[in-house]
Amino acid sequence: MKKTKVLVIFLFCIIFTGFNPVVSQVSYKNSDGSIFVPKDFYPKFSWETTPQYFMFQDKNRLLTPKEVAFIAPRTDFICIEKSHGKKQLGAAELGAKAEAKAFKKANPNIKVLFYFNAAYAWTYTSYTKDFSEKGIKKHPELKEFLITNPKTGKLANHFGAFCYDLLNPEFREWWVETVAKGVKESDCDGVFIDQMHGNSRFRKGDKPKIEIAMGEMMAALKEKMGEDKILLGNNANNKDAGYVYPVCDAVMFENYSKSRYTKESLLSEWGDMLKNAKEGKISVFRLGVDGAGRGNIKPNMPELSKEKLEFALACYLIGAQPYSYFMYSWGWKLATGPLVDYPELQKPLGAPKNAYKRINPNGWDFTREFEHASVWVNTETRKAKIIWK
Repeated sequence: MKKTKVLVIFLFCIIFTGFNPVVSQVSYKNSDGSIFVPKDFYPKFSWETTPQYFMFQDKNRLLTPKEVAFIAPRTDFICIEKSHGKKQLGAAELGAKAEAKAFKKANPNIKVLFYFNAAYAWTYTSYTKDFSEKGIKKHPELKEFLITNPKTGKLANHFGAFCYDLLNPEFREWWVETVAKGVKESDCDGVFIDQMHGNSRFRKGDKPKIEIAMGEMMAALKEKMGEDKILLGNNANNKDAGYVYPVCDAVMFENYSKSRYTKESLLSEWGDMLKNAKEGKISVFRLGVDGAGRGNIKPNMPELSKEKLEFALACYLIGAQPYSYFMYSWGWKLATGPLVDYPELQKPLGAPKNAYKRINPNGWDFTREFEHASVWVNTETRKAKIIWK
């Protein structure tokens, strides 16, 4: 009799209220008191330890089982970068597929993203391999998808990659089909889209049109992939990505060097992280090792990164919201941070007790309390202290 009564109540909940008491979603409180309800296809999130996001590539090879076993327990959210495994398997999408399979076996909860660029025609995938000097000679029609440098009259080039023409609707259609195909064929859970600017520096007069075209292209990609796939836009919080931001499920703040995260930009990004959370979006807060930007890599980077971790981690924790992830490295390669052991990131953290506090309205000292950590940082002097409880 009791079982029958329970079943009747259960069915009533589902039919008449739409509430399923068994599969109801977990919700989290944002720092302003609003509620973050994650989408079903989001990665698992927990404040138990520092929530981490990993992103890496090794052009020559796949990860070893030992390397997979190192990364998999530390995160539920990763991206396989642009050239990974190309030399070993012949194409980057095959590298992404192999790693997605390996990581899902090691951690069934993990969400794996494919990588694709929205501005530069990197030749690492089978879909883009002909965007090279030799390839374009064989397939001159591909020039229609690329832009010309107005100063040289030649195809615009960015560190060896030709530049896509966002204003060509046929290109946009090809790009959407290609990216969706890459996600599907690599068995990934979504995509990380890089470079949202659309190469507007070569055509500054067309910048407004390029921004609109980029937004339309991203919306078409989201629809083509399906609603259950994650669309992560790199720097999609920037002003020039205003049409892209609404369709993104996740946003990366790419602060790869000291010059990229000033005291002013950090304060602004903490506000953007709250905005993301209030809109149900994921944030990836990526900080490069302090002072180690492009062309300034020190020979002792693993040791230096450990010395600088406290400041970087404090900067993340001050602004962290539900579904905010921390990424720390001095580059995008497998050898630039993902395999370094940072014991602090495995310490018990616990949920934040409150929003951050600014000690002086005009100062740059900030504090915040977590269940198992007290955080202080001065973003002007670039000093920090985390007391673990």
